[in-house]
Amino acid sequence: MGKKTQSVFMVEDDDNIREMTLYALNSSGFKCEGFADADSLRAALEIQTPSLILLDIMLPKEDGISILKRLRQAEKTKAIPIIMLTAKTSEMDRIKGLDLGADDYISKPFSVLEAIARIKAVLRRCESEGDEIKIGEISLHKDRRVVFAREKEIALTFKEFELLKYMMSANGVVLTRDMLLERVWGFDYLGESRTVDMHIKSLRQKLGEAGARIATVRNVGYKIE
Repeated sequence: MGKKTQSVFMVEDDDNIREMTLYALNSSGFKCEGFADADSLRAALEIQTPSLILLDIMLPKEDGISILKRLRQAEKTKAIPIIMLTAKTSEMDRIKGLDLGADDYISKPFSVLEAIARIKAVLRRCESEGDEIKIGEISLHKDRRVVFAREKEIALTFKEFELLKYMMSANGVVLTRDMLLERVWGFDYLGESRTVDMHIKSLRQKLGEAGARIATVRNVGYKIE
């Protein structure tokens, strides 16, 4: 039997962006449907549960943050992977989205190739993970936003949690400082890569002996092994 076609719902009120993205996704093997607002999405979800939702934040009537919150609270939709589409300058929107359970975000304007790559990455991650990610003696629970090291709960800041989650999701892949800055701090972050080093140092300290799993790859970045 062949692999099941994965379905994507896209909620975007800009007709040009929506149609261009849907065309590219359909051409790449996804089965896609587009919606201009929350009402049309709600009606479609009564009939079908998609593999993933692309959700714009700036929408008429009900904004994307409100939709995300509602989807995460409903039993039927709480586990659907969701990628937020955000304005490049809206860091607070990205933080709200991630805090409410968004799996990733894409800053506008974006290329369809970037959208396809991020969709595939989120789907792979969600299929393999479920709610808990576990590497050795470190376990991270995405929904509850808690981390345990050697069965002891570790208190992390928002950025520390997102950094650890991204590194654990990569499962041994070496991540450059630029990749970590882009994913955790955002495309428009103007700070130094030293920010990553400082957060890695803090993570290692808080994780105790388990922090030794965060390996430095000289002149490249970091990985968890």
